[in-house]
Amino acid sequence: MTHEALVAIRTEYAVTRVTKTVFPGRTNHHNTLFGGEALAWMDEAAFIAATRFCRKPLVTVSSDRVDFKESIPAGTIVELVARIEHVGRTSIRVLVDIFVEDMYNDDQHKAISGTFTFVALGPDRKPTPVLG
Repeated sequence: MTHEALVAIRTEYAVTRVTKTVFPGRTNHHNTLFGGEALAWMDEAAFIAATRFCRKPLVTVSSDRVDFKESIPAGTIVELVARIEHVGRTSIRVLVDIFVEDMYNDDQHKAISGTFTFVALGPDRKPTPVLG
């Protein structure tokens, strides 16, 4: 199997969906999802997708350009969708979108989007190839 074919198969397998509810304990003084909570959820979903891709120990090395397109009110459902965006030799970049929906309506739309980069670590805790 070629490297490109393996990346394509692993990329499809790694897609991760996480659904959560926004309860008052996760909100700020505006009664919307606290930004730090959203970032933590996104990092976790990205970590799961990256781990599914390579099945190696990983560390987050950066989060890039997180766009908060709209606030997410308490009492809504969110779905995080994490997809592999780029595979380097020792790193993986994951795109995470957060979709919001009202609990009592079918309207779901993107509210937050961002990318997270991970590096695979070998037994010596130094970067190691993500595949192979």
